[in-house]
Amino acid sequence: MKIVKTIAELRAELLPLKKAGKSIGLVPTMGALHEGHMSLVDASAKENDVTVVSVFLNPIQFGKNEDLDKYPRRLEKDAELVDAHGGNFVFAPTPAEMYPDGDPLTLVRDETMECLYCGATRPGHFRGVLTVVTKLFNISGADRAYFGKKDYQQAFLIKRMVKDLNMPIEIHTLPIVREASGLARSSRNEYMNDVERGAAVAISKALLDAKASYEAGEKDVNRLRSKIQENVAKAGGVVQYIEIASQKTLFANTSGTVDEPSVILIAAFFGKTRLIDNMELN
Repeated sequence: MKIVKTIAELRAELLPLKKAGKSIGLVPTMGALHEGHMSLVDASAKENDVTVVSVFLNPIQFGKNEDLDKYPRRLEKDAELVDAHGGNFVFAPTPAEMYPDGDPLTLVRDETMECLYCGATRPGHFRGVLTVVTKLFNISGADRAYFGKKDYQQAFLIKRMVKDLNMPIEIHTLPIVREASGLARSSRNEYMNDVERGAAVAISKALLDAKASYEAGEKDVNRLRSKIQENVAKAGGVVQYIEIASQKTLFANTSGTVDEPSVILIAAFFGKTRLIDNMELN
């Protein structure tokens, strides 16, 4: 396993492998790797000849009052994990390497979807995500890229971008990896103290409870949303949004009845930590 820090070096490493017919898998991350990331690395290592894991804390997807400065950074430990799970390269560029002229003038956007859900409270976040992911696809020339379903809206947008722009890459999305308690794995879980972390389990429990109600016959959107809101609030969480959306379009249900494959999307604060989670209803 090799740590590479420049675009030119990564391309120089990968070009002869591609010419030799080797398949390349890409796992884009912001570092602080955990078991959720490792499930993606495992999948890539199984399905490709070469696996590249990018570790890049992308500044253009963070707002002015967000947690860029305190986001955990531990490249050496991340590299050890990638090596242990069969990865071949860690691509760890600096912001100056990725954006040598400062903030880029050319941005990749989805003007409709980027303003919904997480995008509504994080202006510019998704155009930052789509822009850096496009750059990583172009830099690596990967055949396949791997993303987790915890960031459901992000994965949806990336899939649509690839389809809309005819990008020659397969997008694979893998299930959420959870802690033993049920809390979705996230690098931001480290921000919480033990009490907050224990209370935050209410998110996954509320989603599971709502799914059980749905499978028992409850199809009313407002009742399902209200039940989740109540359960999270009881645990001390502050809900930012709860929506039930179509899996096909990701637009929120407006009929009032869950009548197609859908997904519950939620963002909530426990303490000062913002957490996201979701649950598919099929």
